[in-house]
Amino acid sequence: MTEIYPLAVPKGRKLKCEVCDAPAERMCAACTVTYYCGIAHQRADWVSIHEKICQLLIPLRTTMPFYNSEEERRHGREQLLQRQKHLIELCYKVAQKYLFEGKHEESVPAALHSLRFRTNVYGLNSVQLVPAYLLLSEASIGLGHVVQAEEYLSQAQWTVLKSTDCNNEIQSLMHRNLGLLYTAKEEYEEARYHLANDIYFASCVYGSEDIRTSGGYFLMGNVFIHQNKMDIADSLYTKVTEIWHTYLDQHVQNQLSARKQPADILAKELENDTGLDEAQEAEAVHILETILEIRENTGKEKPASILFILKTVAILHYLMMNISKAHELAVKAYLLSKELPNKEDVTEALRDLLGLIASKDPVTLKAAKFFAGQGQ
Repeated sequence: MTEIYPLAVPKGRKLKCEVCDAPAERMCAACTVTYYCGIAHQRADWVSIHEKICQLLIPLRTTMPFYNSEEERRHGREQLLQRQKHLIELCYKVAQKYLFEGKHEESVPAALHSLRFRTNVYGLNSVQLVPAYLLLSEASIGLGHVVQAEEYLSQAQWTVLKSTDCNNEIQSLMHRNLGLLYTAKEEYEEARYHLANDIYFASCVYGSEDIRTSGGYFLMGNVFIHQNKMDIADSLYTKVTEIWHTYLDQHVQNQLSARKQPADILAKELENDTGLDEAQEAEAVHILETILEIRENTGKEKPASILFILKTVAILHYLMMNISKAHELAVKAYLLSKELPNKEDVTEALRDLLGLIASKDPVTLKAAKFFAGQGQ
């Protein structure tokens, strides 16, 4: 990272900061096509997204090469478009992941990049800009900048109103962000209205029992917690846990079935995979561990509910190859299951899970054999 000297700036060209659009005084020495107003924004962008896309920006921000034919020019333009679309999704997913991890400040530069590339590809009035506006709104809510969040949401809503091709997925995202905004403003009736719409539109796209719909149920449960309506919140958290358990446990059952296959097939089948991208994994961790914390703090009289979420979170960490965490949670769930009546099936399922965990980490093998022996 080096300073920009006045003679390096082409005559008549105004360089703007990548993060805030202020006049730029620095540039990234690695790509030499990205500029900043100062070292603070340069570092913020690097931490958020620039390290991941630094070299990918060079062909987008340099003059296209000379082509000998129209076919080559068309191919070059198509490649450029594909690069931009790739960066739209990459920046969007990175920003999403930061939001689910509670890193709201880090998400902002990545979300701004996604918005910038969307504008370049689709134009200023396209509904494709809405997901990026919503990311920026959610980041602003997390940072406590409610007025800024409302501005981004207003831009998103205006874009939707002008569009003729706004689909149910975008409508779901819009209402989810409005639900978050009204929750932050402690206007819980409005929050519930918008989250109900989020669930409706998400169900239209994915179905009511899909993990992508579960976020709406989870946020609705949080609203009822704020309203001290614990029974309703409890039922919503149970539904969220059931949705994620059904999804994650299928991967475990596939592995248990694969263990009965010949050795050459076994090696391939037992590779861990959640089937989720990094942002979705971060969302799963955030949702399920939040429910687990709430259950352990408020649900002592409902040990079966605690057991269920413990097992679900253990499976998630196992599939993400967080083996020590998975083992800790699975052992905790196993010991709890032994205290409950008529839980033989759950106890057996947890022994199977502990066996799978042990297969990934020999350190836990002794413990797994011990728990297997408890079933004798």
